[in-house]
Formats: sequence, C-alpha cells, structure tokens
Amino acid sequence: MIYLDNAATTAVDPEVREALLPYLTDEYGNPNSIYELGRRARRAVERSRETVAAYLKADPSEIIFTGGGSEADNLAIKGVASVLRDKGRHIITSTIEHHAVLHACKALERDGFRVTYLPVDEHGLVSPEALREALADDTILVTIMHANNEIGTVEPIEELGALCRERGVLFHTDAVQSFGKLPLDVKALPVDLLAASAHKFHGPKGVGFLWVRRGLRLHPLIDGGGQERGLRSGTENVAGIVGLGRAVELLSQQGAADAERTSALGRRLMSAIPERVPHVIVTGHPDQRLHNIASFCIRFIEGEAILLGLDAEGICASSGSACTSGSLEPSHVLLALGLPHEIAHGSLRLSLGRENTEAEIDQVLEVLPKVVARLREMSPLWTDARRRGEV
Repeated sequence: MIYLDNAATTAVDPEVREALLPYLTDEYGNPNSIYELGRRARRAVERSRETVAAYLKADPSEIIFTGGGSEADNLAIKGVASVLRDKGRHIITSTIEHHAVLHACKALERDGFRVTYLPVDEHGLVSPEALREALADDTILVTIMHANNEIGTVEPIEELGALCRERGVLFHTDAVQSFGKLPLDVKALPVDLLAASAHKFHGPKGVGFLWVRRGLRLHPLIDGGGQERGLRSGTENVAGIVGLGRAVELLSQQGAADAERTSALGRRLMSAIPERVPHVIVTGHPDQRLHNIASFCIRFIEGEAILLGLDAEGICASSGSACTSGSLEPSHVLLALGLPHEIAHGSLRLSLGRENTEAEIDQVLEVLPKVVARLREMSPLWTDARRRGEV
C-alpha cells in the first residue's frame, strides 16, 4: 500500500505507540487522584503540556488539551463569543476554513451573531486589505486558518494578526495542518488562540490542544469537574496526551528534516503530474503553501472515480478533505477559488508524510496517467470535449 493521505491522518509513529501503551495497561491511574498511581498519570500529562509549550515557545499554563482539532476550534470560537457577546457580536472568518470553523460560525449566527466570510483569490489567499475593510467597531474575533487542508495554501497570518492587534480584536488560527510543518512561535506571532490535532503529526487520534494566550478568558464548551483550567471538563485522555507529547518531541528532533524531504516529494508530484496527465489544474498557491500537499483538478472525470482507480492499484489518496469525502457536493474550498462545479468535482489531493519514499512517487507517476486515461475513455464529458475539439 502507498499511503498519500497524510493531510487526513497520519500513521502513529512506533515511538509514539511505545510511549502511550503503558497508560493503556499498567499506568491506568486517574490524573486527578492523590495516590501514587494517579500522581504518575498527572506527571505524565504535565510533561506533555510542558513539551507542547516549549515547542510553541509558550507557557505550559496556556495549553488546554482537547479531544482534537475540531473541539479546539469550537472552544476558541464559541468560548470567545460567549465571553465577549456584550462587547460585540461580529466575527470574521474566510470562505475556505475547515468545517469545524465554518459550522461553529454558522451556529453562532443562529444565536444572533453576525459573521463576515472573507473571499479568497484564485490561489486561496485571504487579502489583508479585505480584512481591514471588514473590521468593525463590534468585531470581537477573527479566525483564519494557518494553512488550508485541501490545497495547502499558507495564509499571511502575521499580517492578518497584526491588523487585529491594531484594532484590539482577538485572532484565532486553525493550525491543524501547519503544526509541525511550519515554524510556530506564539511569542512572535500576533495570534491569541491556536488549535492543533495530534493525528496530523503522527500522534494518536482523539487528542489535540488549544493554545490560549495568558490572560484571555473563555467560557467552556463542556461543564463538569473543572479539568484543564475549567475549560475542558472530563477525565483527561492520559494515553492520548502522552502520545501527543511524544509526537511533539519527535517533531523537535526530526520535524525540519521530515518537512524538507516531504516537501521535495510534493514538489515533484506538482511538477510531474501536469506533464504526464493532460488537462490538469494545479490548485493552491504555487509558492506560499505546504509543499507536502499536492492538489489538482483533473478535468473531464470525477474525483471519486480517480480514488477508486488508485485504490485498486494500492494507492490511498483523497478528493478534497477527508471530513467531507462522503458528500456529493464539490469542495467548498475549490468553489471559493472560482472553479466551476464540473472542474471542482475532479479534485485529487496527494499528501505526504514521514514514511513516504521516492520509489512510491515513481509508482504513483506511473499508475496515475493510466488510471486517468482509462476513466476518460469511459467519460461522456471527455467524449463531448473531443467532439468540440477542446482536447
């Protein structure tokens, strides 16, 4: 099997699995208990908190462990909105955010908030000038992702965050895709809240975190025993948190080398596929992007058919984001770029991770053109295009 869907999830690193296993067996203590078994669990949780904080150049007290990136995004957006609703009810986001952000904003609209959805250009970039014009006296929060999960475009969060600082508006970024791939220093970045998820960087599923700048107040989503500074009640997922911490340690040790190698493989895919497959549109910004994500629209065939054809050859890929792959609607991200429905339906995303090799890329570049050619011969869209002389 060749796995090229690392933007959806990554394999758990063997060292991460080894680190968390004791907390699924003998080290099963509740970290809120005062006896030794519980105290060991608490120490393990706090070690991971310190590891994450050091990686971000943050304070450990600013790290709130959650059940993943979607929960972290919801806690940031709804938590801020609840605290500041008497100050203002205007929130700004973009049209290409992950659904964890978009649906959280839609929920707030139903609760009386006003949300502005900033457009993007043909590469998926949010314009700082568009944000400047959208900021209003009652704006309380701007939430713009660091890097897009479908097309890889990296947003100018330094400029966007600086505009928010000028106006005294809180700025949240969904860094689920960028964490571990781009440098993140929260002391230097004009960001107030940042979300990440362990399973995107070779940690376990079901655990993530929200970084909350010190002094910032949030209302919790979950009420209960008051764990995680009262912001995420419920007994902590000790094994998951330990795994997350070990995954971050590995990023500190080898993340830069991993990113350089996977980016080189991604660049190769982005240049070679349009050369070998005609009528392909490369999506996302050509330079300002996560290069481990290679994304395309392959004209005259359906993305789902491409995935099935690749799967038959032992290659795992995706069409758009994994969270919405069951939908028959084209990607909202691709539509926001201005692509028509018929082209957006032909999307293909190949995303690389730590375990991918040059030999695997060779195999993909051999198999994909054959899959596309076979599907086009069965496609009425291709037949019509040939009849019109477009191909």
